[in-house]
Amino acid sequence: MSHGRRAPGGSGRRAIPRTVWMLGLVSLFMDLSSELIHSLLPIFLVSGLGASVLAVGVIEGVAEATALIVKIFSGAISDYLGRRKGLLLAGYGLAALSKPLFPLAHSVGTVFIARFIDRIGKGIRGAPRDALVADVTPPEIRGAAFGLRQSLDTVGAVLGPGLAVGLMLVLTDIRHVLWFAVVPGVVAMGLLWWGVRETRPPPDEARPLRSPIRWRAAGDFEAAYWRVVLIGAVFTLARFSEAFLILRAPDMGLAMAWAPAVLIVMSLFFTLSAYPAGWLSDRMPRTAVLAVGLVLLLLADLALALTGGGVWLLLAGAALWGLHMGFSQGILAAMVADTTPAGLKGTAFGIFNLASGVCMLLASVLAGGLWQAWGPSATFLAGAGFAAAALLGLAVPAAGRRRPHT
Repeated sequence: MSHGRRAPGGSGRRAIPRTVWMLGLVSLFMDLSSELIHSLLPIFLVSGLGASVLAVGVIEGVAEATALIVKIFSGAISDYLGRRKGLLLAGYGLAALSKPLFPLAHSVGTVFIARFIDRIGKGIRGAPRDALVADVTPPEIRGAAFGLRQSLDTVGAVLGPGLAVGLMLVLTDIRHVLWFAVVPGVVAMGLLWWGVRETRPPPDEARPLRSPIRWRAAGDFEAAYWRVVLIGAVFTLARFSEAFLILRAPDMGLAMAWAPAVLIVMSLFFTLSAYPAGWLSDRMPRTAVLAVGLVLLLLADLALALTGGGVWLLLAGAALWGLHMGFSQGILAAMVADTTPAGLKGTAFGIFNLASGVCMLLASVLAGGLWQAWGPSATFLAGAGFAAAALLGLAVPAAGRRRPHT
């Protein structure tokens, strides 16, 4: 049965399903594990292993792009199978297995391999997880559901860097600290195995594809979906890897042991804003909420581009960056879900992330190149320019309005 959006304050609004809550907790623990590592990794690469900023950009760009591009295959395969959990177990499992490689690394190449494995895992689980959230959630609370899952995910992104700072102050050795990331990864796998249940598709529901990957499925998507893909791609050009925020910290006066605090501030504001932004997007046009996110990103880039601003300007830029994430990530996911049919949501998220993955690679390599050639200000000014371009693209009216797909 199709569900349209109900009016704000209307009766009969549904509770967010238990599966969404459990997926959020799984994301929380895995993100705690990942962000403990990622909050220290850029400094470990540059200071400990002698990598250049351009090399950091290439590693981060390839890693994050891999995660996004792999989603197209995992999403389509999950649509074909009609099941999501097996792919979630494979994706989270690879991520958990990669964690010990980081403290064991003695070369940039080993770190690259570990990041590659970790991000392949993220790519495998990403689109099926988002599709499962869409599967179990009624359209009238879809923005809130994506916002909740994103908020729980980001709680882990606050706790991970916080734990990194505390451990660095006590242990001082980055390698020793990185070992602590193994435990929450194991906890995430346990929660996923025993706590997440998925609904089986109706027996009379036809599978959308004759094979897991078929590019002609793209023809089933309407113009509204491709507009979301284009907006998301340009948006990603403006939002390069957060590794550059960490590398900016020492330039603006923050001691190395406290550099993960940048991600703590960013993730805290992300956590606080993701659910309210999703809730708000169920009651007003999602594009309006996304426009706020783009303005916040532009302001964050400008704050981080300024020289001589000190630690407080750095933290203000990180806070604005976190707010922009809260006002964009769950909103874009909800927009993808709104503009695609039920049987192809995994494929839709996959294609969306393929476009975003290519742009993430370009953005991070460009950011590293600009930083190395002209300094950090050039990197963040370029990000502000792309954010302004995405905001202009968002202002172009859509071809028509439609009710969200179930």
